[in-house]
Amino acid sequence: MGSDDDRARLVEYLRAEGYVRSSAVASAMRTVPREEFVRPADRERATRDVPLEIGEGQVVTAPHLVADMTELLELAPGQRVLEVGTGSGYHAAVTAEIVGGDHVYSIELRADLAEWARENLARAGYDDVTVVVGDGAQGLPEHAPYDRIYVTAAGEDVPQPLLEQLDEDGRMVAPAGTGERQTLYLLEKRGGDVTRTPHGAVRFVPLVAEDSLETG
Repeated sequence: MGSDDDRARLVEYLRAEGYVRSSAVASAMRTVPREEFVRPADRERATRDVPLEIGEGQVVTAPHLVADMTELLELAPGQRVLEVGTGSGYHAAVTAEIVGGDHVYSIELRADLAEWARENLARAGYDDVTVVVGDGAQGLPEHAPYDRIYVTAAGEDVPQPLLEQLDEDGRMVAPAGTGERQTLYLLEKRGGDVTRTPHGAVRFVPLVAEDSLETG
């Protein structure tokens, strides 16, 4: 149920498949207990490379995608990082393991998920991660600029406010597209200009704006 050995085997699989490429990401994913960020019924599957549902149409991202996004960001200790879409808190914990929890800011539209993520993060030892309830498409300007930003839900395009909150020489990883036609992009800001490089097809839940959140 998510032992150290199970996580080590998962990381070795991800390394063999080319998703884990650095010692920093390997160490973070071996350390963070994914079983603390899933529903009790799914704890036995926590160290499998699959997304897991957490309710309200949301999922814990599959480990290979967490690894790939983290590698693309080129995280380093002390960087200020914004996560859009907290979900259960697992991806934020992996990020915190590398940069330090007090440098991670995560925004979640659904208040109940945000509270659950805070509980999960605290239980796993990452209670210094800041989780805020709000519209992720608008970012978190009060803590900007960010050295790194990543988005765990897909809109038709990358929201402009996030590009504006990305610091000079910053990197952002975000999906864009609708339905099954989504692409993961690496965006880099240099001299005020942003370049974007595609990194393959992905499938994320939709990025929902605050004014369109459905109830029930």
